[in-house]
Formats: sequence, structure tokens, C-alpha cells
Amino acid sequence: MNTKIFSTIIVLSVLGIILAPFVWFSFLGTKAFPGQHFVNCLAGVLVGPLYGSLVPIIIGTLRIMMGLGTLFAYPGGIPGAVMVGLAYRITRKNKNPLIRFSCAFAEPIGTVLIGGTISLLLIAPLLNLETQIMLLKTHGLFVGLLIFWSGWAASSVPGSIIGYLTLITLNKVLPQYFK
Repeated sequence: MNTKIFSTIIVLSVLGIILAPFVWFSFLGTKAFPGQHFVNCLAGVLVGPLYGSLVPIIIGTLRIMMGLGTLFAYPGGIPGAVMVGLAYRITRKNKNPLIRFSCAFAEPIGTVLIGGTISLLLIAPLLNLETQIMLLKTHGLFVGLLIFWSGWAASSVPGSIIGYLTLITLNKVLPQYFK
């Protein structure tokens, strides 16, 4: 890992920790954090999917230690950063920044569909969390997932929109960083 990547991981992790006390809400036993999804967009683009996944691990761990997060921070953050990084590999050669940074909208795919499903079907039963288990028992698998996904989308979609707009702005201010 070179100095530029390491420094970027640290800066993005610090940004996420600074935002954590101000931008979160509770939803069905989770502590949703749109700031994480915003930072995931930056991480996926700036350091790629593998190193980008370190950012939500660091932020999630520190949020849990600060009482601002739960174990859902891991499946709620890591897949989003990975998806943005993978999508950026597809869009990065496009000259139009509006298209190039549309990879930010892959973040909800990772967070909501992948992370939300893992959380509801694997993490919640593992932790024996009544709220999520009752959601599945009461509404069934498909409706239970839709309800759970909607809360995760309420966090992920605004974060990815802010990430998209930030990437476009950063590209104007620091174009050499995106070459």
C-alpha cells in the first residue's frame, strides 16, 4: 500500500468519524448513517474496491466503540464501498464526469440489496434480534426484506447522491487527482 492510498484511507475514515455523531438515525434496531455511504462513494473511487472496503471497517469499528453504531455497520458499509469501486473500474475512462462518477449510484446496490439481505437473514438471527425476526415472521421473507431495505435505502440513497455531487465538485477543483 503506497502513501497516497494509506493517507486517503485515513482522511476518509476521519471524515466518517467526524460526521458520525451528527448524521445518523435508528431504524429497526440499526443505526443508519448516511455519512458512511457518502464516504463509501469517495473511497470506492479514490482507492478502489479492496482498499475502499477498509474505510467502512475502520468507521464501523469506531462508531460501535463510540456507541453510534451496531454490528450492522459492517454489512451496511463494506458492500457499498466495494460496489462503487467495481463500478468505477467500468466508468473511469469516460471523459464526461457526470457519467464517470455515476458509479456512486452503485453504493445502494451494495448496501441495500447485498448488505441489507445479509443483515436481515444472517446477522439478525445470529444476534437473536427480535425486531428483525418478528419482521420476517409477521410479513414473510419478501415483504420483510422490502421493509428492511427501505430503511437502508433511506440512508444509502442520500449518501450516494451527496457522494456523487462531491466527486463531481472534487473533479473540478482537483482534476489531476482523477487522471
